[in-house]
Amino acid sequence: MLRLPFVILTVCLSFSAWAELTEREGLVTAGGQPLVLLGSGVEVGQPAPEFKVVDSKFAPILLSDYQGKTVLLSVVPSIDTGVCSLQTKRFNSEVAKLPADVILITLSTDLPFAQKRFCEVENVDKMPVLSDAVWRNFGEQYGLLIKDRGLLARAILIIDKDGKLQYQELVKEVSEHPDYDAALAMVKKLHQD
Repeated sequence: MLRLPFVILTVCLSFSAWAELTEREGLVTAGGQPLVLLGSGVEVGQPAPEFKVVDSKFAPILLSDYQGKTVLLSVVPSIDTGVCSLQTKRFNSEVAKLPADVILITLSTDLPFAQKRFCEVENVDKMPVLSDAVWRNFGEQYGLLIKDRGLLARAILIIDKDGKLQYQELVKEVSEHPDYDAALAMVKKLHQD
């Protein structure tokens, strides 16, 4: 009998791969307990790094898909929790008040199935809700991935039409709301210049 060699090769991003990422401590807490963020982060005024996330059908979405537009990224740990739900619904309600070349996006590491269900139940239908669950690329690129949790820290980021980060709010306690008014004021300011 002829025996053929059988080889299985599995390639995946493991938690040990995260060990190579920069660790930032003391920037955010959960219930008052400090968390560690993975990734070096981006400073206001710097070019916004490209990232790859997925939509509700697992189709890849890149930041560059929105080139030439102002992008407000509403980053939440888990869309189906109290503050995250309110944050997502608040920005969804603001979309109609903004110029057509402003894109509001909610990002979390929830699976697209859960995001889709949430959006249907809560009538979130005016903005994309995207997932960083597949590659964790956004969280790593922007320094918002919470170590050992697989969640993103709560943040608001605004990228101008030229691709530069113009606003960043990293919410100190993940269970607290961001400053909605300040973020929306920045979007309006960018469109006055």
